[in-house]
Amino acid sequence: MNTPHKDTPEVKGTTTPYAPAVTRNLAELFWIEYPGHHHQALSKAIVTPAQNGSKFFDHRISCYEPGAFVESHVHKVQEQIYHVLSGEGVLITDGERRVVRANDVAFIPPGVVHELHCTGTETLVFLVITTPPTDE
Repeated sequence: MNTPHKDTPEVKGTTTPYAPAVTRNLAELFWIEYPGHHHQALSKAIVTPAQNGSKFFDHRISCYEPGAFVESHVHKVQEQIYHVLSGEGVLITDGERRVVRANDVAFIPPGVVHELHCTGTETLVFLVITTPPTDE
């Protein structure tokens, strides 16, 4: 039997203290250009607290057109994984530039200043997995 965490209320009709399981198709979700993202640096929020009730993850798919980028930023407590599916670009972490392309996976710990640019001639498509979902 699942025992809920002491700080987590039981969700009626489930055997876990979480919202119900969700399956969605990416076509159901809209592309969003979040603050700090420029020139068609778009993302779809796949699993987030707002979308699905996730407590530990913010999972997105991102699609950057050539010339698109996310400006330099840093997270206080969040860890991020960028998993490149197609295209190529430049990931800058703490001032170090690295070309990234399909099958590259980058781990960005808290406190690392980073930015990502689509420098290729095709769309850069990648997954972004962030935990915890908020940087507080």
